[in-house]
Amino acid sequence: MFTIEHEFDATVVTLVDDEAAPLMEDVAINLFAECVTVEQLDPRTDQVLRITLSHSQVRDLAAALDLPEGIYRFAREDEPVAKT
Repeated sequence: MFTIEHEFDATVVTLVDDEAAPLMEDVAINLFAECVTVEQLDPRTDQVLRITLSHSQVRDLAAALDLPEGIYRFAREDEPVAKT
């Protein structure tokens, strides 16, 4: 399950783990104009862990989810190609 909320300066997507056991903490993805952050509470330390990605890193991650093992780069904005 997930939710989408539009805030003043970001769109926030929250991923809720509602299928597997043991359940993992919710993941919040904050989409800003200049970057994307991924946040999750670490229950061991009770601190929120944050990773910051550029929009091009998010694009590469999305493409990587559907590609086989290898090294890739985008030749054009919409088409990943294998790097030799």
